[in-house]
Amino acid sequence: MTQTSAVPLPPPEERRRLREAGALTQAQVAERVGVSRETVRAWESGRTAPRGRRRDAYAQLLWSIADKTGGQEPEEVHDMTALQYLAESTATAPGPPPERPAESRLTPAQAFDALYAFCAPALVRQTFLLTGRRELARESVERAFQNAWQRWPEVARDRDPAGWVRAAAYEFALSPWHRFRPRYRHPEPPPSDAFDRALLDVLLQLPPPQRRTLVLYDGVGLDLPETAAETEASTRAAAKRLMNARTAVAARLPDLSDPSALHRRLAELASTERLRAAKPMVVRDGSERRARFWTRAAIAFTVALIGTTALTLRTAPTHYEPPVPPGSTVRGVPPRMAPGPLSEKERELREKLRKQMQSGPERLLPQVT
Repeated sequence: MTQTSAVPLPPPEERRRLREAGALTQAQVAERVGVSRETVRAWESGRTAPRGRRRDAYAQLLWSIADKTGGQEPEEVHDMTALQYLAESTATAPGPPPERPAESRLTPAQAFDALYAFCAPALVRQTFLLTGRRELARESVERAFQNAWQRWPEVARDRDPAGWVRAAAYEFALSPWHRFRPRYRHPEPPPSDAFDRALLDVLLQLPPPQRRTLVLYDGVGLDLPETAAETEASTRAAAKRLMNARTAVAARLPDLSDPSALHRRLAELASTERLRAAKPMVVRDGSERRARFWTRAAIAFTVALIGTTALTLRTAPTHYEPPVPPGSTVRGVPPRMAPGPLSEKERELREKLRKQMQSGPERLLPQVT
């Protein structure tokens, strides 16, 4: 790639994403370009723009990171990010989108693939530091990008799409429900290096909020307010978590008491593991299959609910039938007794009845006239 002043410079949203993909801090970028860390922060936020030789050096560094992480060449991006193309061409918004050359616009799939190529390799390594599991790290990143593809217009409009995906991946990786899955009940083989094993063991012993804050601040290189916003905590709480995590790491590994040394060791620990993300097409296909599965499941559940409701209406009674009360014992009835001997009057009455004719004078008989 020819490094001249004609080399396009990625927009501010892409600059930080490329730096994170290369596992570099703002201080390391500033040292390589020859400026201060505050200048690099201003370049990434868009408050200022690099000029002259520093612009060329900064652009060369960013596109070299893109080449290493599988990003697109600047000629393919045409001096704009894929997310900006998508926001202008596919996302719904009031008013007509800005006019751009037809050949410079990317489809949603191409824009998603560009974001995936920039973020996925580094994000898998970061997630491995959170979980200590290689397969879970890959699964978390794939699940986060699958959710991003399902909500792509929203993600493309987001101020920080990489942060959106990173937060989703971290949330899935740190979910406590993974302990009940059979495939994650047994620990994975630790790193081969003894110091890496000790560092990973210390990280996994930290509480999840402290571990996540340490990885974001000392691993990814976010500022404290950005770390606090991504962890949904106040700046003071994030600072306290960071101090507690650094203290715990320094107590077990005194060589890492320096934040710069800790950042270097975290980057080395993540890079030593051969963690490869899946292809973007595989992630998009998996997202679409998952969406179809849940859509069909929702339709089947709705049909079953409608059928159950119809059957209930068909078989339900149309009027109220009071229930039959349960039987109760009747009290006060004299006990049943056997018949005794007849009295004199009863015997006389019996003889009288026997002497009378069966028809009797009082019986009316029909007569033929």
